[in-house]
Amino acid sequence: MEEPCGAGAAAPLRGDAEEPKQGSVLFLGGNEVKSSAVVKYSSAPPQAAFARLQEKTDLKLPPANWLRESAKLGPAGTTILGNSKKSKPFSSFGMAYDFIDSVGNDVDVVSDSENIKKLLKIPYSKSHVSMAVHRIGRTLLLDELDIQELFMRSSQTGDWTWLKEFYQRLIDQKWQRKKKSKEHWYQKAILSKFLYYSINGDGAAQPVPSTSKQHQGGPVAGESDEAGRASWPAPFEMPSSLSEDPGASNQGLKNDFVRNILWTFEDIHMLVGSNMPIFGGGRYPAVSLRLRDNNKPINVLTGIDYWLDNLICNVPELVMCFHVNGIVQKYEMIKTEDIPNLENSNFSTKVIKDIAQNILSFLKSNCTKEGHTYWLFKASGSDIVKLYDLTTLCEETEDKYQNPFTMPVAILLYKVACNMMLKKNQNKKHYGTIRTLLLNCLKLLDNGRHPQIIASANYMLSELFQLDEPKKEDSADFPINGNSDESYSEEEEEMPDSDENGSYSNSSDPPDDNKAVAIIKSVGELSVPEKYKSVHRIRPSCAFPVCHGTEERCRLVLNHVLEGLKSVDSSVKKEGDLPAADPSTPIPLKYEDESTSGGPESLEKQMALFLDKMGSFQKGKHSSQSGMIPGSWQYKMKLQLILKSSRAYYVLSDAAMVLQKYGRALRYIKLALQCHDTYCCLCGSMLPEVLVFLCQCLTLCGDIQLMLAQNANNRAAYLEEYNYQTKEDQEILHSLHRESRCQGFAWATDLSTDLEYQLSVSCKCYEAAYEILLFSNLKSQNPEQHIQVLKRMGNIRNEIGVFYMNQAAAVQTERVVSKNVSTTEQQLWKKSFSCFEEGIQNFESIDDATNAALLLCNTGRLMRICAQAHCAAEGDYKREFSPEEALYYNKAIDYYLKALRSLGKRDVHPAVWDSVNWELSTTYFTMATLQQDYAPLSRKAQEQIEKEVSEAMMKSLKYCDVDTVSERQPLCQYRAATIHHRLASMYHSCLRNQVGDEHLRKQHRVLADLHYSKAVRLFQLLKDAPCEFLRVQLERVAFAEFQMASQNSSAGKLKTLSGALDIMTKTRGAFQLIRKDLVAESEQISKDKSPAESMSVNDSPAGLNKEEVLKLLGIFESRMSFLLLQSIKLLTSSKKKIGGTNEEEAVLKTNKQVYSLLLRATANKGLSLLERTELILNLLDQLAPRNTEGNPGMQ
Repeated sequence: MEEPCGAGAAAPLRGDAEEPKQGSVLFLGGNEVKSSAVVKYSSAPPQAAFARLQEKTDLKLPPANWLRESAKLGPAGTTILGNSKKSKPFSSFGMAYDFIDSVGNDVDVVSDSENIKKLLKIPYSKSHVSMAVHRIGRTLLLDELDIQELFMRSSQTGDWTWLKEFYQRLIDQKWQRKKKSKEHWYQKAILSKFLYYSINGDGAAQPVPSTSKQHQGGPVAGESDEAGRASWPAPFEMPSSLSEDPGASNQGLKNDFVRNILWTFEDIHMLVGSNMPIFGGGRYPAVSLRLRDNNKPINVLTGIDYWLDNLICNVPELVMCFHVNGIVQKYEMIKTEDIPNLENSNFSTKVIKDIAQNILSFLKSNCTKEGHTYWLFKASGSDIVKLYDLTTLCEETEDKYQNPFTMPVAILLYKVACNMMLKKNQNKKHYGTIRTLLLNCLKLLDNGRHPQIIASANYMLSELFQLDEPKKEDSADFPINGNSDESYSEEEEEMPDSDENGSYSNSSDPPDDNKAVAIIKSVGELSVPEKYKSVHRIRPSCAFPVCHGTEERCRLVLNHVLEGLKSVDSSVKKEGDLPAADPSTPIPLKYEDESTSGGPESLEKQMALFLDKMGSFQKGKHSSQSGMIPGSWQYKMKLQLILKSSRAYYVLSDAAMVLQKYGRALRYIKLALQCHDTYCCLCGSMLPEVLVFLCQCLTLCGDIQLMLAQNANNRAAYLEEYNYQTKEDQEILHSLHRESRCQGFAWATDLSTDLEYQLSVSCKCYEAAYEILLFSNLKSQNPEQHIQVLKRMGNIRNEIGVFYMNQAAAVQTERVVSKNVSTTEQQLWKKSFSCFEEGIQNFESIDDATNAALLLCNTGRLMRICAQAHCAAEGDYKREFSPEEALYYNKAIDYYLKALRSLGKRDVHPAVWDSVNWELSTTYFTMATLQQDYAPLSRKAQEQIEKEVSEAMMKSLKYCDVDTVSERQPLCQYRAATIHHRLASMYHSCLRNQVGDEHLRKQHRVLADLHYSKAVRLFQLLKDAPCEFLRVQLERVAFAEFQMASQNSSAGKLKTLSGALDIMTKTRGAFQLIRKDLVAESEQISKDKSPAESMSVNDSPAGLNKEEVLKLLGIFESRMSFLLLQSIKLLTSSKKKIGGTNEEEAVLKTNKQVYSLLLRATANKGLSLLERTELILNLLDQLAPRNTEGNPGMQ
């Protein structure tokens, strides 16, 4: 547990003391300053009560325990001497590594407490200040940059020579090492001895035993052991082998402080390291112990020192021991809040607060570049504080690795990014920050020296882009900001600050200061409240690049993946036999046409090899051509990068598929599968999610091959897309070729020009995906994927079945001479049938009734093609409907009925239901028509044939829906009308040819009449079948004539004749339609002015068959003439016998008149078709009134 303590509350590490208060407020000298501290970690033992030394104790004499390791004092004694535990230049980095959660986000400053005190004392002190400043996110890391120490080292090692030269040139030409005085070492030694005496007292004073208990055992907070301690550089799994970094250990990047404290001073949050010894005893459970020379009064600097130390460590009281020449005089207790008011060391806490805020604002405003080392420098005795960018200075002279901070900064940037990455799913708004951290980290690193971190950072950068999410998140989740490289913009960085924000510009400075980034002209300015405002707020979230589409997002991912792969490959020792890959030479994308590919047979072999290879992964085989060691960081990282690139290519392929760029889609899925093949070669065992992804790739590949097969007319464009390669793709391929031949999926990704081969490949892709789901036991875990694959398998089998069926139909059309069915046709039928059968099984296994019905429907169609193939050649007049035809038509009917049973009811899928019904009706109709037209009289009796025809026709009617309004309704009405017409004709024919059984004759007469009337009614509904309507009416007239021939009485004959003429008049509507079509045609001809074309008899724009019209018109005229003549004869004879009524005389007169006109017209051979039609209409008009007004019984 962390222990929050308010200033003036319990000691930070005393768990049993009074209840601690978070963020206590101190009222100091009338000025309110808020300060609170939370101990994040402490290695100190339980606080010992200090031993009060007797007066006259001589501190110059060493105690018995001096300089021995003391559990009670911890490292404090030796720290005070300054010989072994001196603050290191990288101390803030050690803390930052331990508390990675705080860096870059919540904390403003990470530093040693000594550095914080030094900064806050700048306006009061004449001594020099030299610190290195680094920015990580919104956190500043401060470290002492001991110029003396560095330049001594420079003389020995040659490091930092550039800084030494710069320092001598600009700041201190006559630099020489300043030695510390004897007095300094004397004071150090006496303090150290005093602390040891205070523990032991040398028998003069007994220590007061502590009643409080303290849990020992390392970190107080759990944080430092969790994500914060994650070793690097693998981003998501942190293997122990990576924790020892040579750069980290030899540069002292350890957290050496006795305690790390999260100190909040006003609104500034600081992570501070402190080694101050804390003792128990007195009125409070915690005190700090100080030794003072009684002859020297406490000055302001010492007062500020003591006050800040107590605030940072939350110590409520100070115990001061006064001595003269090392002889103890007296002790004095001072409360922390009273320190600012001590005599001779008065200072305003409010001013200290202002100084802290001003310095932080100054640094935050100017230390803007992540990864850069800034140097805050104030010369001894000077009032001017300068800030230099050492990274820029270093790069001007030598390489960046001359700056020893480069590596620690890079690693810290990387670690902070890692830590945020581990929590990346919690908040996507941090993606911009993570990306900026990683990009800045990469800028600092050299591939030759740090391939592991570079590869890992690039992988993490690629992980930031969500490949499987809709692109709307680009604009929704991330702040839109055009500047993606840094978390600040160039305009802001370079904008000169106005005077109210502190004059940073160096325009008035001497010319030799032009290297400084910013300058504080006088330390006095720091005491002015809000003199320096941080106008350049370091933003908590940086801009994430807005991708304007999937392709752009994937390309960014692939760019990072490529950089990562290059890094991995460069670190693997190249084997002598490995071919040197030239990234500028494209790797040929193998292109096959149907002449080279062995067709579906060779495909089967390749497929079997692939599945065998997939099976071997379960046994854990792997092989790498480049000699990577399984388990090494290169091996793990390359696997991750390859998988990422595979996913990116999959997404690109899917996007190209949506855009119907099928060549491009195939190229991308080929790359995705090549990546996958390499992954397979390297990886001993396949993770379930990787196998599921492979299924998705194969499924998409199958889709693309199917689309290529269906869009064969654009093949040239697709081929061009397929063969195009970017440099990036080539380089990724070269990296893949280091590990494998990438040919494992070649069978699936070749672009063929053969339709059958493409369909087969598509099918094999789906089958492979299905097999993987099956043998990996992933079916139950991924039901959606399983259903999708089976659906596609059913679909492709339907496509292949239809392909073979169409081929069989084409062969059949070409076969003219031979009457026998060829072997080719039979082979095609079998292939087609087996495809349909497998497809039906696929759909039935996932309860897809609709698609199963469609495939059953297609199987029915195949059976009809088989039936058609068995009919004899057209020229044979003795042709009969064969038993083979009957067999296949009945099979077709069975499949259609199965399809209906599969659907169950129309509501399931109305369109499919209607389609199946129509096909079923057509099959019955075709079979009945063939039996009627080519009656198998050699095998069956006429009566049986008529019965079968009648039954088939009635069944066809049953499945022919004339009532439902749809696009197919006119077709159904035409079909029904034709059936009725055919049945009527058949019964009419039976009646003519039948002798004997009067009951049967009467039945046939009734049926013929019924079907004729139904046919007429249906043909009347259609506006485009005048000829059919005319034919039916003429047959009815012929039927009436046939009945009249068997009548004896004149009255009966007259009645029948009148009925027949009535039928004639009812054809008026049909003639009007014919006239309309003929008029439209003549107008069209006159427009085109090409009368030569009008001579063609059959040519008619409205689709009117003129030959048929001429034929029917001829019959109509002759029948009308015959009926009128018979009517005139009968009416004349009856008039002579009994004297006719007025009505009969009127009828006779009209008939004579019409007959006369008709005879004249038929005699005139020069009349056109249109004129003849108009004449007939005119004659019908004359006959019609008589029939409507005359004897209603005749109608």
